[in-house]
Amino acid sequence: MALFSLQELKRLLKRYGVNVEELKNVERVEIRLADKKLVVFSPQVVVFKVGGQCIYQVTGTRVSEEPLAERREEAAMEAIMISEDDIKFVVEHTGVPYEKAREALIKARGDIAKAIMLLAEEGGRRG
Repeated sequence: MALFSLQELKRLLKRYGVNVEELKNVERVEIRLADKKLVVFSPQVVVFKVGGQCIYQVTGTRVSEEPLAERREEAAMEAIMISEDDIKFVVEHTGVPYEKAREALIKARGDIAKAIMLLAEEGGRRG
């Protein structure tokens, strides 16, 4: 049982310079940790604003944990800067479509020679 209703809490904290606001229509809240993601479904989110900062209080009854290893690896691959010239070079020397060349460069972490070798190996396995 709650000690205060949200309205009572708002009035009490306003005296101390804290503004309280409930976020409406929140479907889910995700908290990303190094190795997993916590997902709170149908949460109640209350924001406390004080001294230029916001404090979010999240409550919910259904929480799931999801591993993040795949997403972290995917993000690391996408973070590699691949230039248009590199992609065009791989396309010209291998004859593969643009997207295939880009994927190979990402897989090879930007190494053009390695990307071309990866594509040649793939072609050899198919043929």
